[in-house]
Amino acid sequence: MIKSMTGFGRFEASDTDRKITVEMKSVNHRYFEPAIKMPKKLNFYESGIRTVLKKYIDRGKVDVFVTYEDFSENKFCLKYNSDIAKEYMSILNYISEQFGIDNDVKASALSRYPEVITMEEQSDDEEEVWHLLERATENACAQFVETRIAEGEKLKADLLGKLDYMLELLDNIEERSPEIIREYREKLQDKVYELLGEASLDEGRIATEVTIFADKICVDEETVRLRSHIEGTKDTLTEGGCVGRKLDFIAQEMNREANTILSKANDLEVTNWAISLKTEIEKVREQIQNIE
Repeated sequence: MIKSMTGFGRFEASDTDRKITVEMKSVNHRYFEPAIKMPKKLNFYESGIRTVLKKYIDRGKVDVFVTYEDFSENKFCLKYNSDIAKEYMSILNYISEQFGIDNDVKASALSRYPEVITMEEQSDDEEEVWHLLERATENACAQFVETRIAEGEKLKADLLGKLDYMLELLDNIEERSPEIIREYREKLQDKVYELLGEASLDEGRIATEVTIFADKICVDEETVRLRSHIEGTKDTLTEGGCVGRKLDFIAQEMNREANTILSKANDLEVTNWAISLKTEIEKVREQIQNIE
């Protein structure tokens, strides 16, 4: 199947404590270029996200947006630092002994001393977060690929139509070419007869001139190669896969053959068909830029 390089995918994965949403979209690009935007607390998982993306995408500039929502209420806990409390009590006891005064510090007062009791944020379970993030990324990628395939099938149908039209133009050029030579021979004979009369007609010389003319305008090699490129493009589209680069190369070769046909054209009809060929090839090249 053929895939377009433009696509869109979105998926939400959630559990009782959190929800992760992954949204992605892409545009044409020569290579695979992902750009991932997500909260700083998820930066640790960027490498894993890229690994998942590579399973589904070969080419294209892909923007990935990750959002994270936390539903848990007990995200903070109190921590008692016993070593610091002991230090405080040791110093207070020393002061009490030194000055002969009572150490009247109670537990409630000691708990308010700096760093004795601190509030800390509980860290997320990395494995649970990754499991949720991976599921969201995998499903967003699957939807993303589906949109690429749907768009790719439309591109394929459009390209096949253009290629069939190009074959028709080639048929016209090939049918017209012998007529051009025949008409040239008749015009040459008429011109010689008009100037010199029937007695001066030299069939051998006329045949030589016609042969030279035919060689100059002959496009048989170009039409055969161009027809082969067109059929090769159709076969490649039918086979499917990641064929964008290959098709782009073939399109360049088709354009080269069409340019040669146009440069050799010595007939208005052939010229018009050759121009139409170049126009269609350009359209094909533009569409190929959208194929992965």
